[in-house]
Amino acid sequence: MEFYRTGEQETLAEVESTEQGLSQQEAQRRLEQEGYNELKGKKRTPTWKLFVENVRDPMVIVLLIASAVQIVLGHVVEAGIIIFVLILNAVISVVQTRKAESSIEALRQMSAPEAKVKRDGHVQAMPARELVRGDIIVLEAGDYVPADARLLESSSLKVDEGMLTGESEAVEKHTDIIADEAPIGDRKNMVFSGALVVYGRGLAVVTGTAQQTEIGKIAGLIESAEAKQTPLQRKLESFSKKLGIFILLLCIVIFGVEALRIWFGDDSIDTTAAILDALMFAVAVAVAAIPEALSSIVTIVLSVGTNKMARQHAIIRRLPAVESLGSTSVICTDKTGTLTENRMTVVDYFLPDGSRDDFPDDPDKWSVGERRLVHIAVLCNDSGIDEEGKEMGDPTEVALIAFSNANNKPYTEIRDSFPREHEIPFDSDRKLMSTVHTFDGKKAMLTKGGPDVLISRCRHVLLGDQVVPLDEEIRQRVFQANEDFSERALRVLAYGYRELPAGQDRIGLDDEYDLVLVGLTAMIDPPREAVYGSIEQSKRAGIRTIMITGDHKTTAQAIGREIGLMEKEDVALTGQELDKLSDQELEEKLEHISVYARVSPENKIRIVRAWQKKGRITAMTGDGVNDAPALKQADIGVAMGSGTDVAKDSAAMILTDDNFVSIVNAVSVGRTVFDNIKKSIAYLFAGNLGAIIAILFALVMDWVNPFTAIQLLFINLANDSLPAISLGMEKEEPGVMDRKPRDINEGIFAGGTMRAVITRGLLIGIAVIISQYIGLQHSPEMSVAMAFTTLILGRTLQTFAARSNVQTAIGAGLFSNKYVIGSVVLCFVLYGMTLLPGVRPFFAIPDSFGVQEWLIATGLAAAALLLMEIEKLIRRATSGQQPNMAKG
Repeated sequence: MEFYRTGEQETLAEVESTEQGLSQQEAQRRLEQEGYNELKGKKRTPTWKLFVENVRDPMVIVLLIASAVQIVLGHVVEAGIIIFVLILNAVISVVQTRKAESSIEALRQMSAPEAKVKRDGHVQAMPARELVRGDIIVLEAGDYVPADARLLESSSLKVDEGMLTGESEAVEKHTDIIADEAPIGDRKNMVFSGALVVYGRGLAVVTGTAQQTEIGKIAGLIESAEAKQTPLQRKLESFSKKLGIFILLLCIVIFGVEALRIWFGDDSIDTTAAILDALMFAVAVAVAAIPEALSSIVTIVLSVGTNKMARQHAIIRRLPAVESLGSTSVICTDKTGTLTENRMTVVDYFLPDGSRDDFPDDPDKWSVGERRLVHIAVLCNDSGIDEEGKEMGDPTEVALIAFSNANNKPYTEIRDSFPREHEIPFDSDRKLMSTVHTFDGKKAMLTKGGPDVLISRCRHVLLGDQVVPLDEEIRQRVFQANEDFSERALRVLAYGYRELPAGQDRIGLDDEYDLVLVGLTAMIDPPREAVYGSIEQSKRAGIRTIMITGDHKTTAQAIGREIGLMEKEDVALTGQELDKLSDQELEEKLEHISVYARVSPENKIRIVRAWQKKGRITAMTGDGVNDAPALKQADIGVAMGSGTDVAKDSAAMILTDDNFVSIVNAVSVGRTVFDNIKKSIAYLFAGNLGAIIAILFALVMDWVNPFTAIQLLFINLANDSLPAISLGMEKEEPGVMDRKPRDINEGIFAGGTMRAVITRGLLIGIAVIISQYIGLQHSPEMSVAMAFTTLILGRTLQTFAARSNVQTAIGAGLFSNKYVIGSVVLCFVLYGMTLLPGVRPFFAIPDSFGVQEWLIATGLAAAALLLMEIEKLIRRATSGQQPNMAKG
């Protein structure tokens, strides 16, 4: 039932209660029937089950089988390394899953521990979890609202509902019936569980507890929201299945061919030993072909990205979010504090004499009207700034003292000169506040308030330094100024004063009439300065920015148009207007809706899902409890550092500065990280492809196997990890934010990556084949040593070519990535260790392998690198592609 649309007595009747509250017996009965007033989460998946799910990946299964075979054959160290990497990846995945389940627990902690409840006509304190529907609760400043309730009494009650609505200002409450349908932020006769009472007092009847509260509904939405896989996760999962099947078939073919040759070959050899050697070689091919370090390398590259983002105020909670950011094509962002400064600022003013110039820099040169306007704004004001610079009080009033300070008149100087002698506090019914001060020996009442109320109480107006009657012409001029401000979505306050009769030093409500009108101020929470450029940069990058806010439609539209977020054909929609649209209608209008105002948590999830249905990777920002379901549903949830723990727990990324600009910067880092991951993937698979080409060619030509099992495992250990990780340290390529987001259906080898893998793999494979052929002219042992040398050095030198698919190593800056230089040097050192006298036999390198053979093998590896770079130049020349359009 919509209790905000019913009267107090009707609400009491509906929940079967009275103003005296429930009896203890009735409350106990309802507690047994309805359960405790606490949120319940769904049963968690056992940890062991999460580990099992991580082992079901086809590539993981192949590697586990290979490890088992290696253990049987006595190669325990190699098997141990593979198993360690797999366990590490599983642990990381389980930990991240557990972290993602903490949102409901954070919601529980927001519940009030105690409540003041009227039972049997007496007010008593009791645990909030024992509240039931129909209980009468007492609310006072400093209390957390323990359940959703309809107000029965309100004495200047103000409640901070930012955790639900996302708006920072406290809401003034009343008990009047609200006839029309209203979003949560406009249900001013209701209070909601978890909100904070900041001022006044109230009496309310509980209408919903536990899952029936607005927070309870949000908890349900969080549970139902789907945790999204990133595009890279989806592509790697799909690719790993295909790769696993291909490698199994390849190993079976290799083992089958070798086994047949042994079986029908020379009878003098030990068949069993030869078969075991063939099996070991097939396993080594599997290990060499599967980049088992890929998951770890991706994790490390993502971690590097998280460190860079952290320096730019973006804290990553879930590593895959880095890559998701690079794919983002829609950013759904909050307004307050993200696009704006979250600080009310006076941006305009009006004096009845028509003067609109900025205040003179010297306060001594202010006009009488300007001086009186600032005096009233500062003196009829309860806000302040402490010694540490912390602002205290209502944001609107803080804006007024900041306005005085900005015009070179410290507000403390004014207050010290004219101390307050009496006051009538602000009241939401009369919309006015008045204070008494002494000026030049005469007492005056200063009043500020809503323009509609204050102007109607004025009889005179201050024009220049003269007080004259407020005639209809001037009144219309003031009303027109107020209307102009309102159309710009500015918040307007009016100012007036009245000199008090001699001897009067106290004032009452009857004194707030016959005022002298001084003028108006207009304020707004202004956009952040850097947001303008970031919105424009997002457009260039093909990213659509959508504003979703709990603020009013006119204010949201004004900000949206000012910062360039709304185009001419774009429209704004309220949550209620959105509810009236069918899914089909929303899909048709979605591309032209840039602003959503006064939205509910359900609205936010619906908007995110609508964009996802169109195949768009969607980021969602938020800070309140109401944002949590959408943050979880989005491809990447972005929580504000100043937001609630619930929002942070539901998000994949946290902005420490609450700034939209940081999101755009993070997208740039995300794109670079994805480019670098693809570079690492291309490096790994090109090297593996080169080895497989050489093996298959030797198999077809009936040559000796070009590598021993130990050599393949050593290459895997020495060549796979460090160079691939160093590629993850590559700097941003030029123009990374001038290209459109990649298609989510695009494979991981798209954008030139597959071409790079095949080109570089072929060149390495051909170099190895030529090297083995030259070695065979000497002996089979020499051919293996030369093939091994060419492959390990060819894969090492390939690191330079892998730095970009378009730029050459020199064009990218030969020494700009010190990690690449370091990894290449280290790989050469590791290879050099295989040439040591006592180590050579272990790696099947004969003593006859000398400088000449080494130079031939190294030359072939270097020639492969040179051809890789020449291919880039030829392709760029024939296609007209520029280096700054690199796609990684």
